[in-house]
Amino acid sequence: MHIWHRDHWFWPYLRENKGLLALIFFLGTITFVCAAGLMFTSGFLISRSARHPFNIFAVYVPVVLTRAFGIGRPTFKYMERIKSHDWVLRVVSKLRVQLYRTLSQDAAFLNEHERTGTVLGMLSDDLDHLENFYLRTIFPTVVAYMMWVVVTIAVGVFSWLTSLLLFLLFALILILIPLVSLAYSDGRYDMEKARRQDQYTAVTESYMGLGDWVITRRRRRFVDTASGDFNDIATGRKGQKRFERWRNCGIQMIFALMVVALIVGADLRMTSSTSIADFAAAVVLAVFPLVDCFIVVSQAVAEVPLYTDSLDHLNDLTERVESRRIEPSAQTRLEGPIKSIVFDHVSFSYGPDDPLLLDDFSLRIEGGQRVALLGPSGEGKTTVLQLLLGDLRPTSGRILINGIPVDALQDQRPELFGYLNQQAFLFNTTIASNVRLGAPQADDDQVRQALKAVQLDQVVDDMPQGIDTPVDEAGGRLSGGQRQRLALARIVVKRTPIILLDEPTIGLDPITERRLMAMIFKVSQDRTLLWVTHHLQGLEEADQVIFMQDGHIAMQGRPVDLYHENARFRELYRMDVSDVDNGAGQGIYLKKQSDSDGRNPVE
Repeated sequence: MHIWHRDHWFWPYLRENKGLLALIFFLGTITFVCAAGLMFTSGFLISRSARHPFNIFAVYVPVVLTRAFGIGRPTFKYMERIKSHDWVLRVVSKLRVQLYRTLSQDAAFLNEHERTGTVLGMLSDDLDHLENFYLRTIFPTVVAYMMWVVVTIAVGVFSWLTSLLLFLLFALILILIPLVSLAYSDGRYDMEKARRQDQYTAVTESYMGLGDWVITRRRRRFVDTASGDFNDIATGRKGQKRFERWRNCGIQMIFALMVVALIVGADLRMTSSTSIADFAAAVVLAVFPLVDCFIVVSQAVAEVPLYTDSLDHLNDLTERVESRRIEPSAQTRLEGPIKSIVFDHVSFSYGPDDPLLLDDFSLRIEGGQRVALLGPSGEGKTTVLQLLLGDLRPTSGRILINGIPVDALQDQRPELFGYLNQQAFLFNTTIASNVRLGAPQADDDQVRQALKAVQLDQVVDDMPQGIDTPVDEAGGRLSGGQRQRLALARIVVKRTPIILLDEPTIGLDPITERRLMAMIFKVSQDRTLLWVTHHLQGLEEADQVIFMQDGHIAMQGRPVDLYHENARFRELYRMDVSDVDNGAGQGIYLKKQSDSDGRNPVE
């Protein structure tokens, strides 16, 4: 199958540590050799003892072998389980790290490219399936085929005819029946996996919209939606279980036929003398432990489509991420303060057939400036930030920091940029740990200073455990404004020279928004600030305003200049900051720029 030629998740780890794998297969094989040997020596001992041997030494060797095989079987089985599970758990641990790293390569656009339910299915189902692939398919199947070879050779030493008969009967169990199981289960497992994937997606979406289900009084519909796929999966599994029962019954009948054939053969070939007759029961009893070894192969092979489907999902993810991955450039380091950020005739589109989102976009930001990016939704404001971060690469043009291309500074990216978006995520851990996400080496005093800078120190001090207080899932213990301020504390403690803001006040009330922006401007002193916003609240603090439209800069300049000279900007400003105007003609007050150039405040 084509899956094995493009695999990144199975073969690389199966080839890893071949010596340990060989040991696992050897221990599994020797376990069943001991089990068969135990039954063989027990049968011989029973037969020999039944004839009242003249001396205890006549059965001494069978007694010792019975004891040895009896001790060896559980010992080797325990060792095989320890080694196999240790190997598999180590591999699965690496697989989880690989999955995280694969997803992290596309972290900036993960919500756009992958559905939440799909990612959840990979984390919960697909990796578990790979774990079972090793434990329930690879290991027992290899051991069963090795035992097939061992038994065929061992019996062939004494009787090639009996060996041929056993070989053919075992072929039915190890080849024909597994192929029938695979043909029967192939489509059914694909259907179950598809339904399971739809279930993850539906339940995830329903959970995210749980409030709307309740508000619209459609809770029953929510329950029916969630339980529908469960019922379909349960119905499909009933048919699968019914087939498995019939299949196992057929395997047991083949073993019964084998036992009958051995009994008949022993009666015909092993009764010529009493010494040979002692082996008749031994030969027959030695077959019984092979049932446990061989019966699992059919189920293991039947589940292969389930595992290959999981491999398909993971390999498809790898290929999608690799196709979007930006090849790294030769890296260098930026020394000294930020002097300038330049967008030099930058154009960008997401694909060759997509329209240009930015068209010959040029912008120069001096070090320490505060620049506000405005414009309607979908005009590329957030794209400008992503290009500056290096998450996207321009179709044409250059983006330079102090004359160095941004893609040559990616190794230094965490040291250069602090980023606050619309809904910064808070992890279900302590306040201190959430703040230290920006600077893991920060001590408690630095954390407290950062919290004080964003005016959260009093709130945190009133909590029972202070900075060690958990914030609950997604910061549920805090209000919206407190969550944004806690995320801002990450930037404060990090002390990056460039701060990027992507509508950080969205969803906040005007008073909280004004306070948060005042804190941002306070902590961003002497830093370069690029701020994407739809609101003109706090715009008087900006050194430069950029209004984007149709991929171009439609307006650019200092807020006070634009207010005086651009009627469109003046109208937008009056509409957005109308709460400042009391209706008595006092108008808008742009203090910072009007004072700095000697003009009177605009009134």
